[in-house]
Amino acid sequence: MKLHIITIFPEAFDSYLSTSIAKNAVNKWLLDIKLYKLNNFSYDNLKRVDDKVYWSHGQLIKADILSRAIEYIFSKIWKKIKVVYMSPKGDLLNQEKIEKYSNELNDEFIIICGHYEWIDQRIIDLYGVSEISIGEYILTSWELARQVFIDSLVRLVPGVINSEISHEEESFSVKLNRQKEYPQYTGPKEFSWLSVPDVLTSGNHKAIDDWKIKNLS
Repeated sequence: MKLHIITIFPEAFDSYLSTSIAKNAVNKWLLDIKLYKLNNFSYDNLKRVDDKVYWSHGQLIKADILSRAIEYIFSKIWKKIKVVYMSPKGDLLNQEKIEKYSNELNDEFIIICGHYEWIDQRIIDLYGVSEISIGEYILTSWELARQVFIDSLVRLVPGVINSEISHEEESFSVKLNRQKEYPQYTGPKEFSWLSVPDVLTSGNHKAIDDWKIKNLS
């Protein structure tokens, strides 16, 4: 998977890319992330990328500067690819939609990290940008939202997670009818006067499967 991330704060991704699943995917050559600092595409000496919103409050990322960044990426990779923008008014994510985007984005796409009062609507119209939301709330910096979206996609790339079986039976999976996972236990069997349910140590696979389905939430 190749991701091109346009952001004002590329350093916000440092800790994420150096830990956990993202680091594992990069080390296995299964994830390639290119960061583009939006300010480098500014026209003025101050490297400003925003301006006042017409007939509203706040600042907005300028269409011409953001377009320069997108067109630069197109020219660099010799093709046009899909563009994604995280927005509270976008398509609200769930696991089923994550799986859909994993298939539709064709392993290479651009992610725009908004700031201020989001981005100029003309960018969305001109490039057919897919607006995606991780929840109905507002963030100051949408780099965080991009990391959530990236993490949910990367874990679906074959080979990133060592056990592919873990995808089959987890919260919101098809096997669990898109429901939340059942309670889980490990040793010791007795802890603080609480016991692991007997069925889970019975060795009866049919009974265990029935217990799992019964305890989905």
